[in-house]
Amino acid sequence: MTEARQKMIERVRGLLRMAEDPSVTDAESQAFTAKAAELMTRHAIAEAEARAERGEQPESVTRMDFPVSGVGGHGKARVKALAGIAAAYGCQSAVRGNTSANTERTLIIVGTASALDALRVLLPSITMQMEASARFTAREHVANLRELRNYDRSTLATERSRFYRSFVRAYGHAVAERIKEFRARLRGERDEEADSPGAESGEEASSRGAEVVLRADIDRVREDFQRRFPELKPTRPERTHHRAGYRAGYARGRRAEIGIGTSVGNGGTSALSEKE
Repeated sequence: MTEARQKMIERVRGLLRMAEDPSVTDAESQAFTAKAAELMTRHAIAEAEARAERGEQPESVTRMDFPVSGVGGHGKARVKALAGIAAAYGCQSAVRGNTSANTERTLIIVGTASALDALRVLLPSITMQMEASARFTAREHVANLRELRNYDRSTLATERSRFYRSFVRAYGHAVAERIKEFRARLRGERDEEADSPGAESGEEASSRGAEVVLRADIDRVREDFQRRFPELKPTRPERTHHRAGYRAGYARGRRAEIGIGTSVGNGGTSALSEKE
């Protein structure tokens, strides 16, 4: 890891520590998380530009293992959400032990070193926001049902579970959408700077080179992933779907502060083992 990247990660961790401080307001916590993720995204693109300008080889492709909780029987929904976020960073994912049990499973993420650095720091914070929102919204949903209808305890528990799972999947989907939008917008800003009348030829070459590097990274990640996991089967879609839960999760995910100006490649997801 370069000295510049190490300093950036230390700064990001400092921002996330402030975000997790119980004394700050919710808005302040979201702002700290936003700044942390935006800093890492911009740094990764700046590094790609610098490597292209120097004529260096692209950064290495490697893997990281991220533990995903199965508490509440919501492990599959969490995996779906987090794998989508990883894909938005240009990574590809597989999952080990993705059963319906409440046990922990492992999300295996393959990507460039800078993408994995970002995910290693940001996924725990995004997960914390997602779980907190899911718990609060599901509890509110069940409370409203309890007042409106005479449901027994078992029915309410099932309703909460279905709502929670759909909320988590939709939250991850919305966050991933925003990551992709921001990365595309940031690349567009770089292109506009390079095309401006005052831009020097070296700056234009650097920006164009970064675009080529970022696109090539997607292909390199895909090739490395297929080499590591040549016989993976596509993940079967989860059968649980709660329309209100999905709508609520998507809305919260679009508002979640993840470092993309006002709010934080392409890959895919497969399963090493999955049992319905």
